[in-house]
Amino acid sequence: MSDSPEQTIVSAIVSAVSEQRLPPGAKLGEQELSEVFSCNRANVRRALATLAALRIVELRPNRGAFVSSPTPKEAKDVFQARRALERTIARQAALNVKPADIEELRRDVAEEHRAHADGNQPLTLRLSREFHLKIARIAGNSVLEEFLRELTMRTTLIISLYSKDQNKSCAEDEHAVIVDTLEAGDAELLVQRMDEHLRHIEAGISFKTRKEPVSNLRNQLLA
Repeated sequence: MSDSPEQTIVSAIVSAVSEQRLPPGAKLGEQELSEVFSCNRANVRRALATLAALRIVELRPNRGAFVSSPTPKEAKDVFQARRALERTIARQAALNVKPADIEELRRDVAEEHRAHADGNQPLTLRLSREFHLKIARIAGNSVLEEFLRELTMRTTLIISLYSKDQNKSCAEDEHAVIVDTLEAGDAELLVQRMDEHLRHIEAGISFKTRKEPVSNLRNQLLA
């Protein structure tokens, strides 16, 4: 069964945001989206409502829809929430991890290395986000995984808006160290290394370097 127009729009915007093709503050015009996705504006409005519930889109009265632009306070809150959440996830993952999980994570880290070496920033960003979500899946708590899915997306928006280095993502060597620690089953050391990893990402944020959105919606969504 094919996706509905709403699902197609939501998936395309989530993908574009997660790969930093669609930056914070970008305007999401109903008419332009209906033309890009060959659907009616009612489909677009339902998709935008779904994205707003996920905090990926802001609906501004009398102005329309925009990709969310986290404030510095929201950014700090997101990182604090991620550290608390991923500490719990790490402890549970250390209890549940299986050899097949380690093999899959090592393949993912290797793929992330290749994408980074090739200069494929969108793929590097997507793989980095998926790495954290796979550890949440190993932990086996679908509610925590869903919370993390939202927080990693909001982190992507924060990095896109405030990163000192626009081409920076999670350090691949840190992901490899996390896999090694997960394989060893040392829950407390894994918590420590995950916390250090998230603090390292946050250290790459500067609220003095806010990026301005560019506008070419069709190219950003269909790249």
